[in-house]
Amino acid sequence: MSPTQHIDPRGPRFAAGITTVVLAVVLITGWWPLLAAQAVVFAAGAFAGLRYSPYSTLYRAVVAPRLGPPADREDPAPPRFAQGVGFAFAVVGTIGYATGLTALGIVATGLALLAAFLNAAFGYCLGCEMYPLVRRFVARSGENAA
Repeated sequence: MSPTQHIDPRGPRFAAGITTVVLAVVLITGWWPLLAAQAVVFAAGAFAGLRYSPYSTLYRAVVAPRLGPPADREDPAPPRFAQGVGFAFAVVGTIGYATGLTALGIVATGLALLAAFLNAAFGYCLGCEMYPLVRRFVARSGENAA
């Protein structure tokens, strides 16, 4: 992967900050349409690419120009995978809230909030840490099937 395809690591952390606020509001209010909207944001980052996520667009347009260039760049695959994990939790949470399984909605949203907060506050991306483990597992599964 060329360096031009790598991303500014501050972008996903900025997005995690917005996500933390959104998910906290969902937990406080139980308003599942907001969680569904967050699921769409996660889907954009996971399936279309991080550059198409609304939060990434906001970061590139408003925040990044006010900062100096990043000290380093990172592979977009782990944060993109993390967006997929966030999408899964947001969908489960939305289904829980929308169908009256409020406890399911609260747990799924709370777990997503924890992951987003860890990234926003400490730069620790749980989904990014899962990425190499899942890749190894999938590779080994493929070897065993052959």
